[in-house]
Amino acid sequence: MTGSGTGTPALAHSVRFAGDAVEILDRRVYPFERRWVRCATSEDVAVAIERMVTQSSGPLYATTAGMVLAAREARHEPPGAAAERLRAAGARLIATRPTNNHIRDAVRAILDDTADGPLAQASGEELAGAVEVAAAGHDAAYRARSAALGRHAAGLLHDGARVLTHCWADAYLIATVEAAREAGKRLEFVCTETRPYLQGARLTAATLVEMGYRPTLITDGMVAAALADGLADVALVAADRVTLDGHVVNKVGTLGVALAAREFGVPFYVLVQAPDPLAPGAADVEIEHRDGDEVLSVLGARTAAEGVAGYYPAFDTTPPRLVTRIVTERGVYRPEHVKEAV
Repeated sequence: MTGSGTGTPALAHSVRFAGDAVEILDRRVYPFERRWVRCATSEDVAVAIERMVTQSSGPLYATTAGMVLAAREARHEPPGAAAERLRAAGARLIATRPTNNHIRDAVRAILDDTADGPLAQASGEELAGAVEVAAAGHDAAYRARSAALGRHAAGLLHDGARVLTHCWADAYLIATVEAAREAGKRLEFVCTETRPYLQGARLTAATLVEMGYRPTLITDGMVAAALADGLADVALVAADRVTLDGHVVNKVGTLGVALAAREFGVPFYVLVQAPDPLAPGAADVEIEHRDGDEVLSVLGARTAAEGVAGYYPAFDTTPPRLVTRIVTERGVYRPEHVKEAV
């Protein structure tokens, strides 16, 4: 169906300043609650990211906001000390979620424009103002790159395409849907639930409803059956990171989607703004392993008996041979050629 929703989806703007603090929309309870977590310091932001208050590209916006808070905290520091305090805050933010390079790149861009660039010896007051400008610029550039990526992705989807998603592609999915709608293309969606945080059910499906669609929800274990039954004819996922040789690192379960898509002849498309120039291959990406206890519960309700142990690699790696195309802000590439998009 063609989406008829109006306005910008709520999750497109899930980090905001509120006076001297930052508020982050709590994606752990969305859409059942519209709860904002208030962060008064950069450390509060780091903890919120670690605790999954925000996910996907949300940590990017949280990070740029956290850097602004850190600069404000260093406002009365003498030259040199303010820059060092900002670097320390950046290192803390980078350590929160190591697999996705959004946080690292956001910190690096802000530091390059300020403390590690022309303002290394600036006063704390001057540095604070410059960080605010750099943070806003990075956010705006990310949104512009996502829009460009969305236009390229929409070009791969035929009118009437039935699209299988996995997890929550955030700005990439929103931009793709908006571009497809502008082109007059009718789309249908099948969303995996995405255990254990149910991002596909709570974030992807809810946002698609907000945009005027009526997606079909399946459990993670139903992907192969859904493709075998012809429920979808395109698989479309985001990537937390893509290496220069075309390996795709994304929410755990992505590899299973790719394997099923290959078995049933369904194109498997991956969305990422650009491959990571610091990751030549899969061995160069740290896969985050979260506390196994997280898989023993869903939305706060325990689903496993006492005495059961959990195992939770938060991401998996899909080899290039299973990837049909990688969509970037610069265009569409075969995985073996994606390094050209750097």
